[in-house]
Amino acid sequence: MPVRVVKVKRHENLGFLERLYVPMIVKGFATASRHFFRNMRGFITGDRTDFVVQYPEERVDYADAFRGMPVLVALDNGQPKCVACGLCEFACPTDCISILPGELAGSGIERYPEVFDIDMSRCMFCGLCEEACPEEAIVLSRECEISTYERGAMNFHKEQLLVPEHLLKRRLDFLRAEYDRQSAPAGKS
Repeated sequence: MPVRVVKVKRHENLGFLERLYVPMIVKGFATASRHFFRNMRGFITGDRTDFVVQYPEERVDYADAFRGMPVLVALDNGQPKCVACGLCEFACPTDCISILPGELAGSGIERYPEVFDIDMSRCMFCGLCEEACPEEAIVLSRECEISTYERGAMNFHKEQLLVPEHLLKRRLDFLRAEYDRQSAPAGKS
């Protein structure tokens, strides 16, 4: 089988200015100057067109698919919706979830987590625990500000992770819409 060789013609003869990258430096300086003066004009006139959030006072509304800190969904009586099946613990690639199951006598839920801990310093917010949960008991919230000065404070226990279901409605609706999708998004084949 004959092979055809294609020789790529490269621009090998660069001029003196091109070898010093002067045109690219001037082009970069022009772009930076254009942005600087456009932003300065907007700052002076008060007609700002850039996207700026004054962080502590203003908050960004994250997209529905945003993955923040994993939390446990709480039932109306304050107990976790979790049945301690251990699927989230098994699915976690960083092994940051630890569950100790217990049994309830005379309840509709046979098992519950006596201990449910997440080490947020190891969690990578991948969402595999959320996908593995058959009960929609663990979801990724919109909370992402969990920094601390002490490593021990990054270990969240069951009581700290419980969030009422009505506060997680937006994320749960997003997940349920994803489950209902057949095979490909609309408009794609």
